[in-house]
Amino acid sequence: MKNYCMLAAGLALGAATSLFPFSTQAADPKPVKIGAIFSVTGPASFLGSPEAKTVKMLVDKINAEGGINGRKLELVLKDSSGSPEKAVSFAKQLIEEEKVLAIIGPSTSGETMQIKALCEENKMILVSCAAAEVIVNPVAKYVFKTPQKDSQAVTWIFRTMKEKGIRKIAVLSSNDGFGNAGKKQLEEMAKPEGIEILVNEVYDKQATDLTDLLTKVKSAAGVQAVVNWSVVPAQSIVAKNMKQLGLNVPLFQSHGFGNRKYVEQAGVAAEGILFPAGRLLVVDDLPATHPQKTLLATYKKDYESMYKEDVSTFGGHAYDALLMVTEGLRKAGSAESEKVRDAIENLKGLVGTAGIYNLSAKDHTGLELDAFEMLTVKDGKFTIYKK
Repeated sequence: MKNYCMLAAGLALGAATSLFPFSTQAADPKPVKIGAIFSVTGPASFLGSPEAKTVKMLVDKINAEGGINGRKLELVLKDSSGSPEKAVSFAKQLIEEEKVLAIIGPSTSGETMQIKALCEENKMILVSCAAAEVIVNPVAKYVFKTPQKDSQAVTWIFRTMKEKGIRKIAVLSSNDGFGNAGKKQLEEMAKPEGIEILVNEVYDKQATDLTDLLTKVKSAAGVQAVVNWSVVPAQSIVAKNMKQLGLNVPLFQSHGFGNRKYVEQAGVAAEGILFPAGRLLVVDDLPATHPQKTLLATYKKDYESMYKEDVSTFGGHAYDALLMVTEGLRKAGSAESEKVRDAIENLKGLVGTAGIYNLSAKDHTGLELDAFEMLTVKDGKFTIYKK
């Protein structure tokens, strides 16, 4: 593990009752506005709903404890319904009318890429909750993201495959920003990792039956495993269709599989699915000494107690996004945008739900390979994959 600095203790939620560090200096009557664009409704609500709930919960907690540097936070939340057009419109409102310090979100890679240039042009801090690596590669001065990188997820998948003696695979991906970005990484990294892609198919992101594509996979000689890179509904559909066809090879999913609802939707077909993810889903399996243990356990308990639903990695992405902004604000000592941006870019040892963040001018995600664990589904539950 890396050197987690003092933040590992200061931000571990159980070190005190505080979720975030704050100052007790005299409060400024003017709150700091934080914008958020999430897909609270619509087809990507499985992402945006837990993100919005998480941020609301944490902002209330921070304000109840005195705010950041004595100033309360004001959350200005917009529901894009997963629409890139709405995301652009809301981003303009947050920048021009609301004059927020920073924007958290959007929920999807496609939406994020639509507002990335807008935020950069307006020198607006953007901390995306979407996963596609193109969001931060190449680096844009004002754009950050919290989920682990696609390339890191692919590395975990390919290395696990090689450990299992798998060399020839089929790749399925959705025709959206997340699917396209993952497909690109899988294709570029396969040969260097000693993996051969025998079948490579793209499907509509709203597809409800993928039997035709999986029939092609089954008829292709030599396929030893399937990689599916998408978000719902396809994540459960691929698993069910494979079982129906008797396609008995391992199924690997992207790091977008981190929600127990997907397992419930796939039913018995989910058994044995392998996917890289952060440790929030398996927090109970972590040793007490793990640097993320207290933070993850407290977030899980607080979220599930308040909302009566399972915590997901997606809500965790929003947790980390707000954490980056508030810690940048605290370190900057003011709400001056450039100072906060600079502080975020230099955060080191920041304990979040996805891992330990060490950001720099060259890395606006700040997570390394060890932010992931390889997980599997066993008896309908997530567990750490044992070789």
